[in-house]
Amino acid sequence: MILGRVVGTVVTTISHPAFKHRRLLVVQPLGLDGEPPDADFVALDNTQAGVGDVVLVNREGNGARQVLNNPDAPVISVIVGLVDSVFIAE
Repeated sequence: MILGRVVGTVVTTISHPAFKHRRLLVVQPLGLDGEPPDADFVALDNTQAGVGDVVLVNREGNGARQVLNNPDAPVISVIVGLVDSVFIAE
């Protein structure tokens, strides 16, 4: 699981049936200050997240398919939660 910020949406004219009634969002991984940023990725939205929201993303295919309750879904990343706040103890 990783934390990320939704930075955009993906618009498709045709999509896989497993994606029905779900949006594809572009997520930018969040890291600690001074860490080089990871590349953005596309995640299936399971939470009604929007652009600018901080989200919790499951980036492991089998876990993502379990969240969707679809063992055959072609998905690797799924947004599983909206994050209200983050506290990092030093």
